[in-house]
Amino acid sequence: MSDEELTSQQNPVRMWGLIGGVVASVLFLLLFDLDPAHPEITRTAAVVLLMAVWWITDAIPLWATALLPVFLFPFFGIMSGKKVSSLYFNEVIFLFLGGFLVALCMERWNLHKRIALKILLFFGANPRGILLGFMTATAFLSMWVSNTASTMLMLPIIIAVILKLEESVGVAPIKKYAVGLLLGTAYSASIGGVATLVGTPPNPVLVKVFAINFPQAPEISFASWFAFALPVSVAFIAFVYFYLAWFFKPGTEISIDKEEFQREHDELGKTTFEEKVVFAVFTSLAILWLSRADINIGTVSIPGWANLFPNPSDVNDGTIAIAMATIFFLVPSKALPGERIADWDMVQKLPWGIILLFGGGFALASGFKDSGLSTWLGNQLASLHEFNPVTIVATISLMSTFITELTSNTATAQILLPILASLAVAIKLNPLLIMLPATMSVSFAFMLPVATPPNAIVFGAGRIRIIDMAKAGLILNIAGGIIITAAAFILGPIVFGIDLGTFPDWAVQK
Repeated sequence: MSDEELTSQQNPVRMWGLIGGVVASVLFLLLFDLDPAHPEITRTAAVVLLMAVWWITDAIPLWATALLPVFLFPFFGIMSGKKVSSLYFNEVIFLFLGGFLVALCMERWNLHKRIALKILLFFGANPRGILLGFMTATAFLSMWVSNTASTMLMLPIIIAVILKLEESVGVAPIKKYAVGLLLGTAYSASIGGVATLVGTPPNPVLVKVFAINFPQAPEISFASWFAFALPVSVAFIAFVYFYLAWFFKPGTEISIDKEEFQREHDELGKTTFEEKVVFAVFTSLAILWLSRADINIGTVSIPGWANLFPNPSDVNDGTIAIAMATIFFLVPSKALPGERIADWDMVQKLPWGIILLFGGGFALASGFKDSGLSTWLGNQLASLHEFNPVTIVATISLMSTFITELTSNTATAQILLPILASLAVAIKLNPLLIMLPATMSVSFAFMLPVATPPNAIVFGAGRIRIIDMAKAGLILNIAGGIIITAAAFILGPIVFGIDLGTFPDWAVQK
């Protein structure tokens, strides 16, 4: 399961998880003492165990589980109430909030639909063109709005196209193609979301967990993430497109008149004042994000505009996100006199549950470090240094993907990333080499309807069998692991300066 809409488990599973999590945590406290000199290590591990079981089984709402550190950490002497509370609202949260406010404005004024239809009109009306158009439009939208929203937007357009094709050539010849069209849209939503820091929740989770564990490390900025993740997203979209175009090709020659898309576009009318303002802010925000920090590609360095300030590090991506989103509350709406482009009703649609889920993950990461659990784990994992780095990265990538088929990708990232940070220090491997692939991999689960909201949405259309999704998804899960592993070793050194022969000074635990 993934993103802000997380599928509930059956009641018996939730009840067993609720009881089992408490029992397992209590028994762990009673039966184990990981470090007699530092009892807080065992207590932190017990809290992590409880949260992991409750998150995996959805025993209580995920955001409610995320609040456990607020009182368990102070009660167990792991961290003060003041410190743990501050972790639930920080610069990464503001990055997500600002990006989501822009996305909500795009949805409120239908800009996202206009962009999607423009892309579809551009790619043509033959089967391959339609598939590529839907995949490209969905992936692009998912870079900026939630993958759930982008899939929901595209679904009625896809169904209209499928019905038109059925009317023209019959149901049987395009039955297989319809499945490919729906799967391509769902998969593109997940793949497109990894390209930007605001595209899917695990991405900003990495930024904060990495900063907590390695405060001296260079910042993972919007631009550096984009430079690393966009090529991965594009390469994977291309692979998925050719795979689906071949595997789900229609049984006969088909085409659809562009007028179907043109009619949808014409119904939107002329571009409104509000759309123009939202588009201007959206494009400005993207440019500001990409150009804020210095961009280092090999020996080439492009200075960022933040250098114009006395202290460039004072300005971060969250600063920009909120500054640009504030414009929407200042500009009056012409379509709705007396109102602004954004209002409080829109703000209430923000995914506050996901924000609390973020906070819980950040608290866990800090608890891992402050209690000494991360060091203890690192010592236990030190023997893994004998394995080849490629084997380690590939295993972590595939493991992360398959775990996410049944659990929240955000929760999976929050549990795995602090452990992987400890593993990297123990085996003297650049932490980014394994944390980056793990973060991307938790968004690449394609086999089951419950794996991601996009999968569930297209499955709900009633035209896909689980076996169809599982067969296609298994190949893509494996392909995703291979592509991400390759990117870690090819793009990692270029974008993040990862050197397999050198353990970075900023990763040395002091």
